[in-house]
Amino acid sequence: MIRLENVRKRYLNGHDALRGINLNIAPAEMVFLTGHSGAGKSTLLKLIALIERPTAGKIVFEKKDLALLSSKEIPYHRRRVGVIFQNPTLLNDRSVFDNVALPLRVSGYKESEIKHRVNASLELVGLLDKSKRQPSILSGGEQQRVGIARAIVSRPEVILADEPTGNLDPQLSKDIMNLFARLNQVGITLMIATHDLSLIKDLNYRQIELKDGKVINAKVNAAKSTL
Repeated sequence: MIRLENVRKRYLNGHDALRGINLNIAPAEMVFLTGHSGAGKSTLLKLIALIERPTAGKIVFEKKDLALLSSKEIPYHRRRVGVIFQNPTLLNDRSVFDNVALPLRVSGYKESEIKHRVNASLELVGLLDKSKRQPSILSGGEQQRVGIARAIVSRPEVILADEPTGNLDPQLSKDIMNLFARLNQVGITLMIATHDLSLIKDLNYRQIELKDGKVINAKVNAAKSTL
């Protein structure tokens, strides 16, 4: 599904965020990216989403080298990849429904299809009854679930989540991980960056540890998943 071959990323200030990353992510796999702040987790996700470009190396997404995509193909690639950030950056002057509908409206979908997809996404994250509310009156966990609904409304093949539970309490964090596990069970590939090792220590998914821009460990936790 996703392959990285000797991927490097150096920023203009000379900082090497990634140094020779080699990884393979299988279809419908859920993996966690771990490591200290600045280890390269966010940069790696941005490269796959084409928010950033690598300095060297190759990133292959479903047998296509991302470096070879034309400008017309980039928006299509981004529709195949849902991105979730620690802060969902919702528009507080619009309803929950309109926030989730935004990527579909930008893509030119008909309103009938938008209504169907948005309602399905909100039902999946447990917020269908709050579709007409403003995001500002929702709890932090509910706002993050709106962000997840917005990421999945285009029915992406891959979800990239960058510290999605960073601002949530332990129970809400576990609820979000349960939601990710359900998405994975229907065939979505997920890469989740997190610094919270206590949250994932009992989950039976591969953990890829980064340190100073390099992969230093990639293992499947032997513990039985409690999700």
